[in-house]
Amino acid sequence: MSLSHHAVRQDPFAGLSRFRGEFHSCLTQRADALFELADAALCADGPVRSLVELPLVGKHRRGHGALHDALSAGQVDVARLRRTLAAVPLPRAADGRLVLAADLTCWLRPSAHTSPQRIPCHTYGRGKDQHIPVPGWPYSVICALETGRSSWTAPLDALRLAPGDDAATVTARQMRELVERLITAGQWTDGDPEILVVVDAGYDVPRLTFLLQDLPVQVLGRMRSDRVLRRAVPSREPGVRGRPPRHGGEFVFGDPATWGNHRRADSDHNPSLRHRQCPGMEPASSAADPPFGLDFTLGALPLIEGTVIRLQVEHLPSGATPKPVWLWWSGTDAGETEVDTLWQAFLRRFDIEHTFRLFKQTLGWTCPKIRTPEAATAGPG
Repeated sequence: MSLSHHAVRQDPFAGLSRFRGEFHSCLTQRADALFELADAALCADGPVRSLVELPLVGKHRRGHGALHDALSAGQVDVARLRRTLAAVPLPRAADGRLVLAADLTCWLRPSAHTSPQRIPCHTYGRGKDQHIPVPGWPYSVICALETGRSSWTAPLDALRLAPGDDAATVTARQMRELVERLITAGQWTDGDPEILVVVDAGYDVPRLTFLLQDLPVQVLGRMRSDRVLRRAVPSREPGVRGRPPRHGGEFVFGDPATWGNHRRADSDHNPSLRHRQCPGMEPASSAADPPFGLDFTLGALPLIEGTVIRLQVEHLPSGATPKPVWLWWSGTDAGETEVDTLWQAFLRRFDIEHTFRLFKQTLGWTCPKIRTPEAATAGPG
């Protein structure tokens, strides 16, 4: 049920009512049939496994023909829907900032040999200690993270990657457009804490930082444990001649002898967790590094400063040997309180996995065996 906007006030029911009205306005063709179809998917007694079951849900008051007609002829104004999602009340961290998590999830189509634009997608759990690539259509999804004991997230955007697309470049463009929509909607104003973007090790975090450096965002992400970074250039001694160095000393994740000066602290939230903070780190550049999104044929790759945070758990409940987690943050002035906030925000990034599970196993997002990726796109094209 939805109410007129003037009949509701600022409460959760009012916000849901307004969103339902805006969502109906985003449906440009077969609006009523698509709207009831969405209600049926959300109100089904169990997981959605087939389309023919949805007309049996009480919220769907139309016949089977209306369902197929809505899917074949219905259209959604995706741009308006994105603006609508950016304007709804969003969860925030304890300090009031927005925390956005980005990750890839795949619509696997291993048996659709004639389907176009399939990409090998990394999957987990299909073999012991094996990451088996399975053909499918990968999607980049961005969600706003909540705090507290809830694992719900607020999905804000989804974009399919085409063959040849670079995940960091696509995500940076997607994140830029989303942040601009959030600013337009008043979710961020001057003086607010910068938006925190959290990603996993599949992204090149320094490169993502470079591509988003003109936006009010900070980037936090996990790095592989075999990375090598460079320290900031030390201050030049008086009287030293010659060309100044471009980099400082190496920082090898796997070699504690190269860590040098750092700050160590115990976590108040987890007594078995300790973190080390190493500020002033820069990614080590080499000829094998991917381009940062610009033409550097006439110059060197840019230097991206950040802070390395090493998380180490003393013991695991399973008794296995704990491995350190390396985080890279685009800021350089974190205190112990902020470092605590950062690693907790990274752990909350895994809530997005529950969102993917909801999409696929409960709402049946990937159940239809469609042939083309365009059939999965809402709206024209």
